[in-house]
Amino acid sequence: MADTHTALEARLRSAFDSVAPGADPVLRASERADYQANGALALAKRLGLPPRQVAEQVVAAAELSDLCERVEVSGPGFINLTLSDTYLSGEVATMSADHRLGVPVAGRTETVVVDYSAPNVAKEMHVGHLRGTIIGDALCRLLEFAGHRVIRRNHIGDWGTPFGMLIEHLVDIGEDTAVRELVVGDLDAFYRQAWVAFEADEAFRERSRRRVVLLQSGDPETRRLWRVLVDESVRYFDEVYAKLGVLLTDDDVVGESYYNPMLAAVVDDLAAQGLLVEDEGAQCVFPPGFTNREGEPLPVIVRKSDGGFGYPATDLAAVRDRVDNLGADRILYVVGTEQAQHFQMVFAVAALAGWLPGTVSAVHVSFAHILGTDHKKLRSRTGESVKLVGLLDEAVERAGAAIAEREPGTGGDDLARASRALGVGAVKYADLSTERTRDYVFDWDRMLAFEGNTGPYLQYAHARIRSIFRRGEVDVAAGGAPPTLEAAEERALAFRLVGFSEAVAAALESYGPSKLTGYLFELATTFTSFYESCPILRAPDAERRRSRLVLADLTARVLATGLGLLGMEAPERM
Repeated sequence: MADTHTALEARLRSAFDSVAPGADPVLRASERADYQANGALALAKRLGLPPRQVAEQVVAAAELSDLCERVEVSGPGFINLTLSDTYLSGEVATMSADHRLGVPVAGRTETVVVDYSAPNVAKEMHVGHLRGTIIGDALCRLLEFAGHRVIRRNHIGDWGTPFGMLIEHLVDIGEDTAVRELVVGDLDAFYRQAWVAFEADEAFRERSRRRVVLLQSGDPETRRLWRVLVDESVRYFDEVYAKLGVLLTDDDVVGESYYNPMLAAVVDDLAAQGLLVEDEGAQCVFPPGFTNREGEPLPVIVRKSDGGFGYPATDLAAVRDRVDNLGADRILYVVGTEQAQHFQMVFAVAALAGWLPGTVSAVHVSFAHILGTDHKKLRSRTGESVKLVGLLDEAVERAGAAIAEREPGTGGDDLARASRALGVGAVKYADLSTERTRDYVFDWDRMLAFEGNTGPYLQYAHARIRSIFRRGEVDVAAGGAPPTLEAAEERALAFRLVGFSEAVAAALESYGPSKLTGYLFELATTFTSFYESCPILRAPDAERRRSRLVLADLTARVLATGLGLLGMEAPERM
């Protein structure tokens, strides 16, 4: 079952080709009809003909009678297409009988490696990790739903010079005390204490430097202490992921340390290919096309002048590993916009070295910032980064208060479950409903509202539909026969429903979950109009009751599936 847009575009492309090969129909949704094709204007300019004449030739050649009730040329040469009720009704019936709700599996299954979240060992996860974690999680869910093999990579910061300082602090306060501090999730305090000691005590600094050498040379006791820090931090990350409801596990943790043994080979192989240039003692690659403000070539520093390796070397090793060992067809890096040039240059070097062949795509899925109501980066009242655990706990607490005010009789386990679903869902939806390259303002009142384009509005819409079936003592909608679309609101809902596959495809194509959130919001608002105008349980006759139950059931299933692809719960009751 192809989505409607794809089906129409294929028919129109054939019709355009009959006029002149290679023209783009430029098909899009329209307020004047269901769809509008604008490609005749560009084609007419190329052919030197009046646009309406070209549009009329396309319409004459198009085979659309099984899809469209009306195909009309309007204005200077627009082609307006109105789908037939028979087509819409049949598509709804087909979706209703399909466990995938009409969304096809990808024609070519790929192995997609998704790099996201990436917190640092011995540091708290803060609000800066929120977007990367939930966008990455949603993309993984969407890709898996499309049939791809998804490999998650949580590239945690678990290596480097700070670990000398952290291990020495662990030794000073005692391993048992350190573990207790890390277990309760007070990672920032542990890191700050180590940093204070490093700044204040020359002897501690010297011990820390020696400890880094021991760590890098593989000293067993130093590696054991380092492992304590990593394991306790990962255990804390797991608790945050559980609260957030994302699918990352310990098996997905592949930190910087994993790639450390590969770094020397990265340098040696670049040197063997003649790509390395020594610049002020550092080993660099200068990929073409990258310059600074003065127009001077920009380097990718693979090995620093002191012999150490930086992030570019690790990222190059990761590219090689993901292509050669994991068999990646695509690699997605869900990382903030600030890293755009870094990834462009790493990809360019990997391509020059042959480690990123043309058959493999590497994509920086960038995202912008979360702002406070002052339109500056979101911070706590003390000016520090907002801890993610605290933010999620506050979301659940505020959601519980909102539910208790709206439904005073709700309490106990029901209230606790609904509070978690709505609170975390509200945070996720506020983020995912924003186009990822745009900043957005974190506003509790707006994101927890039961009206407007919010998570609670969609979750409440799903619960309200399910309540219809409980009140009517109907287990599932009476499927089989297509629904009748007599009222305008019935047709509008059917049209919106058959757009689900198109919305999923758009989200996948753009790596933009906001394409899906926008569709789900439109679906929920369209259902509200339908619900207010078309009685379901008290429909005028049995056939219209059955038909409206089909539409309602499919709406609930699409909402639940769509919310699930975003990593959100769809409660049966509110």
